[in-house]
Amino acid sequence: MPKAKYDDIYKDLKAKIENGEYEFQELLPSENQLILHYGCSRNTVRRAIRSLVTDGYVQTMQGKGVRNIFEPAQQASFTLGGIESFKESALRNHQVPTTKVICFTELTADEKIAKKTGFLPGSQLYYLQRLHYLDDKALILNHNYFLKSVVTSLTPEIAENSIYEYLENTLHISIVTSKRIMTVEKMTQIDEKYLELGDYNCLAVVSSQTYNSDGVMFEYTQSRHRPDYFRFQDNATRRPAIH
Repeated sequence: MPKAKYDDIYKDLKAKIENGEYEFQELLPSENQLILHYGCSRNTVRRAIRSLVTDGYVQTMQGKGVRNIFEPAQQASFTLGGIESFKESALRNHQVPTTKVICFTELTADEKIAKKTGFLPGSQLYYLQRLHYLDDKALILNHNYFLKSVVTSLTPEIAENSIYEYLENTLHISIVTSKRIMTVEKMTQIDEKYLELGDYNCLAVVSSQTYNSDGVMFEYTQSRHRPDYFRFQDNATRRPAIH
């Protein structure tokens, strides 16, 4: 089954859901209608729908159809969900994103960095500090480590646009999976310097290790979020209990 076909259908339906063409709780067109509309096989439509289910956009109901369960995030929040760049997430939520690189350097992972990130000691890395703004508000401070042998020729200019766009469209790297840990931590001096924390003295912190299609961890990132603009969104399903 050609991936491009079901992926195009998935993206088209996803865009229509996000743009409100299908309202919350509304049923999508029937399977037969989608087959006729997209000129494809039943299996192709079903695969696209499965992807929407996995991403939390729709719910399938036996004998009834496919219901839209997507609700857009509040305009004032940054939503963490699947693997997407800051720029992608902001645009999806109809916000204006900007990124400022405040540190860009190259280093060799010592034992301390290796323990923190998961890279092997001796790994050659790019280290960046980036400040992310939504609608001119400084909301997220990122500490990024990228493996130089994978993320080749990275520059501050690329980092201020979208590193994931560069990886996928220029280097043709497939970003496959990310392991994440979310914690709440006290603010540091650098947090206080760059983020408008007001009366808050803590942040939501997301630490992630991201892998490509070869199973190589090419990125470790610690994202430090203003708590009043942070929201985590996940799509969980309950598995039948084992008796």
